[in-house]
Amino acid sequence: METLTEKTEGGAKANSPVPLLNPVEIEIIQIFVQFSRALGQPRSLAEIYGLLFISHEPLPMDTLIERLNLSKGSASQGLKYLQDLGAVQTVYVAGERRSHYKAVAELRNLAGRFLRRQILTPFEGGEIRLNRIAAQAQKLSGEQRKHINARVKMLRSWGRNVRRVLPFVLKILGDGI
Repeated sequence: METLTEKTEGGAKANSPVPLLNPVEIEIIQIFVQFSRALGQPRSLAEIYGLLFISHEPLPMDTLIERLNLSKGSASQGLKYLQDLGAVQTVYVAGERRSHYKAVAELRNLAGRFLRRQILTPFEGGEIRLNRIAAQAQKLSGEQRKHINARVKMLRSWGRNVRRVLPFVLKILGDGI
């Protein structure tokens, strides 16, 4: 297997090799990158999750940074987001001080949390905002006010439909609200 070498602060190469991604890892990561594009999520999330998903052992953040060529900030934010979503969890590794991470590979839990976070959450509290918009629209001219009120009505309908349908979708997934 090919390896990359770490650079030290002075730019010299250290002796600890970091393995490159192998063809299987690359293909798995690409599958998750395609999913992330469809869901409008950052590529780095897909890369982190994909590598953890295919890895047979938990990985520390610095390994993810090196193997995926990520910035520390991107890796840290990505891991936090994936942990909040329930897609990644921290695991104990004996003799290690660093946190190690592994992918949670249960689709129903991931899908349920994603749907709740990405779809239901924006509609929660939306009624207050829609009331504010409707009040502001009253100050506008006739046609513009009429158009905005129709759009507000549509958004309210969407919110009701999401709140009504999402529990059934989650139930099908086996993950009730």
